[in-house]
Formats: sequence, C-alpha cells, structure tokens
Amino acid sequence: MPATAPMRLTFLGAVGTVTGSKYLVRAGKARVLVDCGLFQGFKNLRLRNWAPLPLDPAGLDAVILTHAHIDHTGYLPLLVRNGFQGPVYCTPGTADLCRILLPDSAMLQEKDADFANRHHTSRHRPAKPLYTRRDAQRALKLLRTMEHGSEERIGRGVTLRFDPAGHILGSALTRLTWKGTSLQFSGDLGRPETATMPPPAAIEEADYLVVESTYGDRRHPTADPEDEMAEVITRTTGRGGTVVIPSFAVGRTQTLLYHLWRLKRDDRIPDVPVFLDSPMAIDATEIFQRHTYEHKLSHEECREAFQVATYVREAEDSKELDRSAVPMVLISASGMATGGRVLHHLIRFAPDPRNTILFAGFQAGGTRGAAMVGGAREVKIFGQYVPVNAEVHNMDMFSAHADADEIMGWLGQFKRPPRLTFITHGEPAASDALRKRIEEHLGWACAVPEYKDRYDLD
Repeated sequence: MPATAPMRLTFLGAVGTVTGSKYLVRAGKARVLVDCGLFQGFKNLRLRNWAPLPLDPAGLDAVILTHAHIDHTGYLPLLVRNGFQGPVYCTPGTADLCRILLPDSAMLQEKDADFANRHHTSRHRPAKPLYTRRDAQRALKLLRTMEHGSEERIGRGVTLRFDPAGHILGSALTRLTWKGTSLQFSGDLGRPETATMPPPAAIEEADYLVVESTYGDRRHPTADPEDEMAEVITRTTGRGGTVVIPSFAVGRTQTLLYHLWRLKRDDRIPDVPVFLDSPMAIDATEIFQRHTYEHKLSHEECREAFQVATYVREAEDSKELDRSAVPMVLISASGMATGGRVLHHLIRFAPDPRNTILFAGFQAGGTRGAAMVGGAREVKIFGQYVPVNAEVHNMDMFSAHADADEIMGWLGQFKRPPRLTFITHGEPAASDALRKRIEEHLGWACAVPEYKDRYDLD
C-alpha cells in the first residue's frame, strides 16, 4: 500500500464472538497488530487458532496488547514462533500478568496434547500442542511497557497512547494516530463503578472507534453482589454443600476475595473455609498487591482481603479438596470452565445436588460454563459426561465488562462523533443491538464487521 494511501483496518478476530481479538492496522508502510488473542468456545472458532493467519508475522512492525486476558494475548507465542520479532507494547500491569498467563496457557496446551496421546482421544497421531512453554518465554522477551497516559512513536510515523480502561489490572484504552488520523480501541471496557477498579478514562474524540459489545444487548443486575453471594453461600452450606466458583484468575478472583473478606468480616456468611485453588490466580493476586496505583484497594485492604482464602498450589493438595466432606467455598480457574483444576472439582461436586456451581460473569457460547448456565444436565469433561445435579447460579453483576447502558454512558463523553464506529467483541445479537442503539440515540455511523472484513479509513 503506498504511503499516501489511507489507514486500513482488518478484523481478524473478536467479530461475531467475544474471543480471538486481533485487529490488523496498516498505516503507510507500518503493519501493527492490536491484540493477539486465542479463540475460545465453539469448535469452529477454536479451529481458527490452528489455521494460518492471513498475514506474515515477520512483516509486522509491532503488536499492541490492550490487556492480559488470553483471548487478547494467548496467540502471541504462536505469532513469535511463526516469525514475529518486533516489540510488543503493553502497560506494566499487563506485562506482569502476561508473565504468568502465557506460560500457563502453554503448559495447558502441552498437558492437553499429552493427555490426548496417552488416552488416544485425538485423531492426530501424535497430538501436538498449539505452542510450548519455550514459545511463551520467547514471546515474553519482546514485551515493552508504557504507562497509562503516555504516548510513544512506535515506528513509521505511528503514535501509540494508552489510557486506563478499568477492566482489569493494566487494561488500556488504546489509540493509534498516523498522519493526523486517530483510531481508538476500547479494548475490554470496564465499568464506571466497581469495588476494585477505577472507571475507564473519558475519551472526547477520535476519527474512528472500535468498541466492544460483550453486554451490548443487556444490563447488569442491580442487586448488591454481596447480598446475593451471602444468600448462595448460606443456602448451600446450610444443606451441607460446597460452593465451587469457576473464576478468571486475573481480575475476577481478586474481586471475589475482596467481597468474601467483607462478608466474613461482617459475619454475613457461615464460618466455612475458603480455598483458592489456582497457582496462576495466586500469582495474579500477588501481582495485584504490587500494583496498588492501578486499582482502588490500599495495601492494607489487599493484605487483609487476600488472607481470607487458603492458597492451594500443589496438585496433591488440590486433590485433597475433592476428598473433603466439609462444606467450603472453593475458587478455581477457569472462569468459563474451559480448563484448569476446576474441571476436576466439577467432576467431584457437580453431580451432588447439595452443592452449588457459582459462575461470576459472562459465559461465551460453546463453553462448559455457558452450557451449565443454560441448564445442561451433563457436561463433557476429559472425554466423559458428568451429571450436573448441583445448583447452578450466575452472578452477572461481577462482570468486569461495561453493560449496554454503561457503554452508552462512556460514548456520551465524546464531544464529536467518530466518522465510523465499529462494533466488535460481542456475539451477533449483542453487537447488532448496540449498533442500533448508537445509531438511534447518538446518530453515529456504525458498522458491525465480520471475520476478515477490511475498511479503508480515509
């Protein structure tokens, strides 16, 4: 593309789905990838992780990460293995979280391949991991950090700016500017009022905007999350059951620990043990304590809140939890029950009607979490069907994503409309509902792109 041509934006993920976030930006001779995430959920989406990208990784000038969640970062080790060698820009909080998330993702890939080979559950002989821990370590060496509120020339005339997004630790509203044209990405947009994270920064103008729509067609419940959590825990433990909480290791776990601490402090729940069974979530909690300038909690609040749980690192100690008959609250990754130790806990606790499986946020289509919240009476885990007789409950108010009203409130701070607003990172009904609402209430021009769609930004 000649240097005088307009910017070009190509959508390589997070369209028609909430995962696989990847946006290719061409600006003159510059090639920049904003986010580099794995697809999750339905098999047809996960297969995209194995298909070649429609770009040459070696030809990219830079990668930019809006935040650390795997659906925004988890493809990076494969990109590096396939030839990318440039800088990866992110905030310090995102960098610290990636240092635990990416090796853990690689370890899970390796374990899944090993399990498939030992139990002959794959059509491939041998089954191979999507990438390895060595690939993840190579990717981590490319991280280059920028603080919120800072701007930097990242090459070939492109300027990058980060501002707080309020979603998780380190999350950033991301702005690219080239020859006077600005392209603003919301990334995953946080909420204006939460217990642990500050609100997303106000953006007053941009020539083009890419905004997420995970909850573009709904509002979060207005009930007090602590009231609802207290009710579920009291009800479950009162019948001798255990509350299993599949939780995202980054962000959600720390919020849950904070609320559990408050409930225990105020004697609002029975004095049952709380366990955090996820080495990655434990590491993320320790990182959260080191970055108090990026969230609302003080050092003292972090220290006290995060002592509410007994940390379980060793696999044998995790197995011991499944042998316990004592009612407890058990937090374990992953948040949509797609992998990790929580799967073993579901095998143990889901069949018993005394227990509760308590989800805490959005469940993407095609995941076990979505199936269980949708009323599935059994789920497939490690090749076998597990009955779901336990109570299943989802607390959407714990979501770290802005809902439809909150997205509109954030957009309402723009002093002039973008030339075009792209609605992404949502399932089809959510994205289209948000498009319609923006067009009707704000009068902005909008588009809901599809996979591999590209737009010239004049």
